[in-house]
Amino acid sequence: MHDLTGFQRDLLYVIGGLDEPHGLAVKAEMEEYYESEIHHGRLYPNLDTLVDKG
Repeated sequence: MHDLTGFQRDLLYVIGGLDEPHGLAVKAEMEEYYESEIHHGRLYPNLDTLVDKG
């Protein structure tokens, strides 16, 4: 996990707390956590990176 960004670590934390994580639920939780809008252009590339890292 040492090679992840803070945003990617936050994504893992949010995903781990959801019963059935999907894109919009993750986006909503991240927006609540960051108290600002999370754009798809930031969210989905970071999710793709996490998938690639296993």
